[in-house]
Amino acid sequence: MTSPIRTERHDDILVIISDNPPVNALGAAVRTGLEGAIKQGVADASIAAMVIRCDGRTFFAGADITEFGKPPVEPLLPTLVDMIEASSKPVVAAIHGTAFGGGCEVAIGCHYRIAVPSAKLGTPEVKLGLLPGAGGTQRLPRLAGVALALELTAKGDPISAKKALDAGLIDRLAGEDSLEADAIAFANEVKTKRPIPRASEREVAADADAVASFKKDNARRFRGFEAPAANIACVEKATSSSFADGIAFERQEFMRLMMGVQSAAQRHIFFAERQASKIDDVPADIPLRPIARVGVIGAGTMGGGISMNFLSAGIPVTIVEMQAEALDRGTGTMRRNYEATAAKGRMKPEQVEAAMAALKPTLDFADLAECDLIIEAVYENMDVKKEIFTKLDGIAKPGAILASNTSYLDIDEIAAVTARPQDVVGMHFFSPANVMKLLEVVRGEKTAGDVLATVMALAKKIRKVAVVAGVTYGFIGNRMLMPRQVEATKLLLEGATPEQIDRVHVAFGMPMGPFQMADLAGVDIGWHRDPTRIENIRDALAAENRWGQKTKAGFYDYDEKRTPSNSARVAEIIDDFRKREGVTPREITEDEIVARTLYTMVNEGALILEEGKAQRASDIDVVWIYGYGWPVYRGGPMFWAQSEGLAKVVAGLEQYGFPVARSLKDAASSGGRLK
Repeated sequence: MTSPIRTERHDDILVIISDNPPVNALGAAVRTGLEGAIKQGVADASIAAMVIRCDGRTFFAGADITEFGKPPVEPLLPTLVDMIEASSKPVVAAIHGTAFGGGCEVAIGCHYRIAVPSAKLGTPEVKLGLLPGAGGTQRLPRLAGVALALELTAKGDPISAKKALDAGLIDRLAGEDSLEADAIAFANEVKTKRPIPRASEREVAADADAVASFKKDNARRFRGFEAPAANIACVEKATSSSFADGIAFERQEFMRLMMGVQSAAQRHIFFAERQASKIDDVPADIPLRPIARVGVIGAGTMGGGISMNFLSAGIPVTIVEMQAEALDRGTGTMRRNYEATAAKGRMKPEQVEAAMAALKPTLDFADLAECDLIIEAVYENMDVKKEIFTKLDGIAKPGAILASNTSYLDIDEIAAVTARPQDVVGMHFFSPANVMKLLEVVRGEKTAGDVLATVMALAKKIRKVAVVAGVTYGFIGNRMLMPRQVEATKLLLEGATPEQIDRVHVAFGMPMGPFQMADLAGVDIGWHRDPTRIENIRDALAAENRWGQKTKAGFYDYDEKRTPSNSARVAEIIDDFRKREGVTPREITEDEIVARTLYTMVNEGALILEEGKAQRASDIDVVWIYGYGWPVYRGGPMFWAQSEGLAKVVAGLEQYGFPVARSLKDAASSGGRLK
């Protein structure tokens, strides 16, 4: 096989070039080639210095993910980086695109670094539950100080070349179109300079204040995660020990994380997200339908948020409302949202104007005739949705994709009112639609393959994580949410409190518990609006205007800052229902809450797989990570069940009288997996 590494001589400068598309990942062949090229440069007396650069769109963007979980192949990255740094001749890293993870570690193992202004550097390993294990936690603080090293390693967010230059992480900027020439010139400047600067030979002072403030500022972000603390500990170690001792500590922490459940969970989600974009029975190369303009019906919270996704991606939107007041209110909210984003520095004012200029607000339904994709985003009522799709059938151009943003309703029933059911699909955005990453793409019985593939590809363009779901009430996410909510309410009657149940869920890693979520979303959602008809606890709360945070009272009481406190009135309402049902309250354990509110979700997920309503178990995990805030370090409900032990899950379900899904029972008894 031809090596992805080649060398070129420029007088006494050896340029080492990687050509390993698409992102110059540091696979075994690249590592072997780099090792050979460095040895060649060191051994050749006519070579004075070396430059490492990459062809294609980026510098080394990280490890080769296809090697994850396989036996290691020499040379390992830490050995290679050490060898580069130990070179008796100066080595210059010439950086463009992204120098991420192992790529960043190769760069800081070099003696000098030059980058184009558009380049980015970072060590995102923490997002896989790991740390930069090729000396990154030890060299970064020595080059850029403790504060920036903490940001790079424990948070994992990249920095610009300009910020890297200011911090001393790179030595100079190159021209965007002259990187190689500028790097060779730089190598000529430094080729005779001695001593050769090596990061490992530098010392870095302890910065207790920086560490303390970093931990405090990120306490909420890091809650429940193991890897950030390990990264912080390694950076601190760099300030208090020799480089060799720091490297030994880094290796120990890396292996501890690599063998742990959290990193396995985070790596699982990394691959699951990529797998979710694949449609099992649709060819990957199927021709897609062109989408030049999108139509959105409804300018409310969902319609406006959905529109913003496309506008931000540069796709024009026609948005339709029935009343001018509703249209103006909706477009006004969109502008304010964009301006708030710009105020935080995440958009430029001209980008706000460009997005709003691409929006065509209208009261004329016929204007949707120009759209290639039309998304209905009105309230959850089957009759209303059927009426809209009947109308669309007569207006939309041939080949236009007709989508519903329904959260629960039957896409096949909606499609049946059209003469083109093959063009109908569900696009279930999560609220707020311009923020939440998940998109459930609901495949109807007659949805055409190219329609499904087009929507999945479009999801990527608008920066959504899309998962294919089948037609079933609530699709994947909301269907699994229902048993959790039902059991949580039953537990209230049997003796638990809202605070106790929510506390178990928050301790598990969820952003909020079932009753906190109900108060945030609105206790009155789905309420029949008859205060005299009280059939359950939610009815009783809604009848007393306890609609959640918006009325400062729901399952909890709220102060002016929306801070919750336990409610004596809610306790009375629950007690009244217990008396009405003849229930004597008993002590409820945390284990029972977990079994009845979380194991039941796993069971529902297994049923969804059995019925073919999800393509794979990992897709279900993706839905819950990106749509409902399931803690990524637990890998989603199906992965978590596997790590918890399927036999334990089955035993817990049976203990409380739940019928167990056949596939779950079979996998538990055979030691297999849910697929």
